[in-house]
Amino acid sequence: MSACLAGVGLLALSACNTLPDSGPTERIVLKAAQTKQLNPLGFHILPVNPKLARVLSAEIPPLISSIDNAATISSTNDRIGAGDILTITVFELGSGLFAPSSGAAGAASATGLSTGPAANVTNQNLPPTQVEADGTISIPYVGRLRAAGLTPQALAQNIRNSLAGKSQNPEVMVRISSDIANTVIVSGEVHKPGRVVLSTAQEHLSDVVAIAGGAIYPPEDSHVELVRGEKVGATDLGTLESFPQQDIHARPGDRIHVIYQPRSYTVFGAAGMQAAETPFKSPHVSLAEALARVGGPNDNRADPNAAFLFRFEDPVAAKQLGLDTPPTARGIPVVYQLDMMNPSSYFLAQSIPMKTKDVLVIANAKTNKFYKFDQLISTLISPMITAAYLAH
Repeated sequence: MSACLAGVGLLALSACNTLPDSGPTERIVLKAAQTKQLNPLGFHILPVNPKLARVLSAEIPPLISSIDNAATISSTNDRIGAGDILTITVFELGSGLFAPSSGAAGAASATGLSTGPAANVTNQNLPPTQVEADGTISIPYVGRLRAAGLTPQALAQNIRNSLAGKSQNPEVMVRISSDIANTVIVSGEVHKPGRVVLSTAQEHLSDVVAIAGGAIYPPEDSHVELVRGEKVGATDLGTLESFPQQDIHARPGDRIHVIYQPRSYTVFGAAGMQAAETPFKSPHVSLAEALARVGGPNDNRADPNAAFLFRFEDPVAAKQLGLDTPPTARGIPVVYQLDMMNPSSYFLAQSIPMKTKDVLVIANAKTNKFYKFDQLISTLISPMITAAYLAH
């Protein structure tokens, strides 16, 4: 019996190094950061402290205002453009060019002798007039006039000036009945995608999304992509609502695409729950809440001194933290280490916001393999002990 137990012990001991792990130990992570072959991205490990927590809590979300906002403020959204349909009304005294005269009344009007306002004033709505691709329109007795880029009032004045000498004291009114030029296209995850007409009220991006029926999904999970000319900017709708300086004015010709991008973070290692992708399910999630949602460190397997947050950090925040790592397309790779054996860490973790695609790794304890080894030995010898007991 003793020989059998010794053999089992030797086999289990030789297998100790091959026991599976759910993640690295603290030593492995720290060593990887210092080894060039294991750290091609050049990430650094920073301990969570009050300064780091202040920097991360004050970090501003991705900026869509990097698209030049000054140009949008000068636009009043009332300019005529190609494709617009115009309603043009001409008012004339006496016998008008655009309305047939009616006998004596018309003749009297032409001589200016009539005093009745109904007798000497005529008005005529011209047929709906579309602005051509070259920006011009055609007016009877006038010819072609430039319309694109003008306000309705300015175009009316130009038409009036062109009619001078052909009509008695003409007055002209121009209205945009179908506005194509002063519009934006809203597509994606909104209730009413399509063309939205901008007004002189200077709508902001969030206003345009609201006019399109609003986002289907929560604001923080609704990614807003703005295409303006050759520039592209993006942020989430929640940022536009929370940071007014980011909610820039929409501009004619903008294309706004709302994409559903549910935020989540991923957990590996010795967490209380099985490794999984965890959705935010609320506008804001702190590091403390993220750890609590996965059960925190596992009592039997985890090293509470080493909870690691892997993140591609914003270059501005990384610079404030003293990092000089070359940026990647996704940002600056950095690892934050939280010591959960330090009570003050729980206060700091409450102020550190999680970001979508963050990765949490709770390191395995140094004694984790010995714990598994003990479990393996117990599994192997328990049947033998039971059999020996029954034999006696």
